[in-house]
Amino acid sequence: MKLSLVGLLLAFALLFFVPACRDQQPEPDSKTQLAQPGNRYFVSATLIGEFTTEQLARRAPVPVQLTNGIRVYKVVYKTPNTDGTELQASGALLVPITPDNRIPNGLMSQQHGTITEDSQAPSYYNQSSEAYTYASAFAALGYAVACPDYIGYGESRQVPHPYEHRQSLATASLDMIRASQEFFQNNKITGYERLFITGYSQGGFATMSLQKMIEEQFASDFNLVASACGAGAYNKTRFMQALANDTTASNPAFNLSYVWVLLTYNRVYGINRPVSFYFREPYAAEVQSRQQNARIPVRISQALTDGFKQASASATDPFVRAVADNDVYDWQPR
Repeated sequence: MKLSLVGLLLAFALLFFVPACRDQQPEPDSKTQLAQPGNRYFVSATLIGEFTTEQLARRAPVPVQLTNGIRVYKVVYKTPNTDGTELQASGALLVPITPDNRIPNGLMSQQHGTITEDSQAPSYYNQSSEAYTYASAFAALGYAVACPDYIGYGESRQVPHPYEHRQSLATASLDMIRASQEFFQNNKITGYERLFITGYSQGGFATMSLQKMIEEQFASDFNLVASACGAGAYNKTRFMQALANDTTASNPAFNLSYVWVLLTYNRVYGINRPVSFYFREPYAAEVQSRQQNARIPVRISQALTDGFKQASASATDPFVRAVADNDVYDWQPR
């Protein structure tokens, strides 16, 4: 994972980095900024901290000449939950410090990979967060970087995280971009017009879903320049078929992810089948008790019921349709 993220960092830096020397600006007047009239997505931004290039160089994932200090904000914004109700979500926004209040290289949206603890979400800006390392390096190279927490983390931690759900991952990321743009407008920050998007693992799937949503529904709203998606599960249908019928690894950590996806789709799409429909004992009891934290130490196909395997072969089965709704491999990017 680390090597692949380093590759993304180097690819963006080499292709799009414009060297420049930047001076730091004075401290902002207020730690928290609130929405202004006309803001549709942005709710508030709270300053987490300001960091120099020397501080950032010590945590950069690869040796690189950093050009900007950065300010890091926790941004709260509006976005719909999976049932369509509006909620307040959050993310980290990293802004390069420049003397003219202009972002040198544009706005990047970095979608994070799978996390299992709320404290790993970008808006906490902890050392275990991708925002703390990779996003900070991008920001210190002259990009503003928006890092959505996704629904279920940070400000919206009271609701379940819709793991690997295409629509909500894309929407939460898109609305974080929009809220960041409103923040820039409120503060007369310019240079954010070019958009770059990237992510790895769940972040790769979220980024591909975001790109598809932008290009098919909001192409005229954004100047999307480049997209880098790493190690996402894009062909969900074929992968589900492989898990149900083929010989796979008996890895509890891998199985945890598969259980999490299954439970998410069962809930989000209103299928609401009992756990016993999907899993045979003793694994059904384990999943019922521990949900996505269930430990299944055998091949996942051995833990699944024959009834579910038979249902997974039918294109009309509601769970199969839910899985297909999350495929993002068969489309033409522009």
